[in-house]
Amino acid sequence: MISISRPIIEDEERQAVLEVLETGQLAQGPRVAMLERRFAEQCCTKHAIAVSSGTAALHLALLAHGVGPGDEVITSPFSFVATASTIMMTGAKPLFADVREDDFCLDPASVRRLLSPRTRAIIGVHLFGQPFDVDAVSRCAADAGVPLIEDAAQAIGGRYGGRPVGSFGTGCFSLYATKNIMCGEGGIVTTNDGILDEQVRLLRSHGASQQYQHVRLGYNLRMNDLCAAIGVAQLAKLERFTCRRRENAAFLDARIQGTKLPRELPGRYHVYHQYTVRIERDRDGVAARLHHAGVGTGVFYRTPIHKQPFVREAVGDVSCPVAERLANEVLSLPVHPSVTDQELLQVVTALNGAVRGA
Repeated sequence: MISISRPIIEDEERQAVLEVLETGQLAQGPRVAMLERRFAEQCCTKHAIAVSSGTAALHLALLAHGVGPGDEVITSPFSFVATASTIMMTGAKPLFADVREDDFCLDPASVRRLLSPRTRAIIGVHLFGQPFDVDAVSRCAADAGVPLIEDAAQAIGGRYGGRPVGSFGTGCFSLYATKNIMCGEGGIVTTNDGILDEQVRLLRSHGASQQYQHVRLGYNLRMNDLCAAIGVAQLAKLERFTCRRRENAAFLDARIQGTKLPRELPGRYHVYHQYTVRIERDRDGVAARLHHAGVGTGVFYRTPIHKQPFVREAVGDVSCPVAERLANEVLSLPVHPSVTDQELLQVVTALNGAVRGA
């Protein structure tokens, strides 16, 4: 079976972990600091703060921006649930703007319709590795006088107008095992704001300004040195991994027939965390035929966030027709760097046959 994702663990990762084990310093330490420096360099930001997960990154970014009960945060319904659940974890209410069909990302016009005096932040999602329309969404945030938070969990290495994602607002990245680079489990917050950097660092470690001196309510959401060591090794390979993903995507683009393909929009650099096509008829049947042919697939996301039971209970019935239509059509294919040319050809042959039979 050609898997939809496959973490790449090489000698550098193994050696990095062994070196940490030999030091005996397993908790947050020098490898975390190294990862933070190199991640900030990658994203062209002044600061990067390592935390325990991408979910923690979003949660702490919201808290550091002062989001809390009674506030509203506008975001996408077409994303992983953490994009909205972290808003609810602060006591604020998520408002869902619809997405656009060409990039699956926030529709700025829909965002603008939701702005109100209660708006406290906007979270844009760089979905599947494609940057959202940063210029237009940033203007919405600026007009409302609120921060832009970039959910870049799937987009490390992506660029908008030649500039790295995570450098426009407050960047939130995931280093989960299936991401373009990974450390098993971890996250990063990026920012150019020194005060925000200080607040996220306090929040991730029990609100402690120094040992046993706690200046605000905080959490235990630190990254350990074992994960950071893997992350440092992976970050050095980001360009190689990204180039291979883009080559694989171009291979698929040139050969898939009868299916709506993902688009890299002008001015954007897509890193293809997922290669997501649209199957307008019998998507699940096509996926089943691909599975039978030995091709793994994924549906991200079958249920939009605003239709999740606990979210509906909190925010009521919301209509996002584009996101709802996409949820019934999207199908992600293997595009990760480990896929061989022969496997890619197998993917193409199986998909083209499955679509013809739909």
